[in-house]
Amino acid sequence: MAGVLDSVNQRTQLVGQNRLELLLFRVNGKQVYGINVFKVKEVLQCPKLTILPGSNPVVRGVAHIRSGTIPIMDMSMATGNQPLKDLTNAFVIITEYNLKTQGFLVAGVERIINMNWGDIHPPPKGTGKEHYLTAVTEVEKNLVEIIDVEKILAEVSPISEEISEGVITEEVQQKARERKVLIVDDSKIARKQVTRCLENVGVEVVALNDGMQAWKHLEAIAESGENVNDHYMMMISDIEMPEMDGYTLTTQVRSDSRMSNFFVVLHSSLSGVFNKAMVEKVGADDFIAKFDPDILAERVASRINA
Repeated sequence: MAGVLDSVNQRTQLVGQNRLELLLFRVNGKQVYGINVFKVKEVLQCPKLTILPGSNPVVRGVAHIRSGTIPIMDMSMATGNQPLKDLTNAFVIITEYNLKTQGFLVAGVERIINMNWGDIHPPPKGTGKEHYLTAVTEVEKNLVEIIDVEKILAEVSPISEEISEGVITEEVQQKARERKVLIVDDSKIARKQVTRCLENVGVEVVALNDGMQAWKHLEAIAESGENVNDHYMMMISDIEMPEMDGYTLTTQVRSDSRMSNFFVVLHSSLSGVFNKAMVEKVGADDFIAKFDPDILAERVASRINA
């Protein structure tokens, strides 16, 4: 496993082409799960864990890795299953979400596969699993489940969803009543967080689940003869989504003369200089790292006052 991520920096060329690479792993049993390589910093054999009294049971302990102390969460417990028992042979996937680093304890790590977002689909309803899944796909006739990590993090380590006092003025709230914002995110918890934040600003919110759904929605508005800019003040879109990612969605919008000047903000737990470069490449107006309600509210307020 030492070299499984050696070429991760070369994978940036996939982004913007509606492609991704998944790191496949197992948690407990035969079911295979996937996580986007862009969220993964490192994969290593489970190190010695130091137990933290009073912490969430999902947090099996902390590990001291590269001069830092990182919480290690049991992915099996986080998805409603029994805790992993054989830590000696387990692996830890070190990830970065929402500007924070954490590790996920898994039974085994398999390989990296190259896929098209068009082959990634929302989880089927009625399976009883969709509450912790963000998407599913098929690899060699086997179902791969992609976990909603943002939901896990929100449950294990909740973050404040309240807008700080003074961030939004009464004048902005009054103007906001006449505005509508489109948000696009495949994570149920993320949609709820963003919706609550924007509704507290005062705008009306329409929330959709993925880029393809959003693109068809915007196309329908344009084809009806209505100006998309008159319908929505702006769109706030996640980047990683099944069917069509946020980069491709933005590219589609910019390529359509009927909505080419529509204001687009990409809102993602993917962070770093790379994403700023991609925002410019696809023509988005702004990028916001998830999830800071004050920053999100400020950007919406700025748009209201523009």
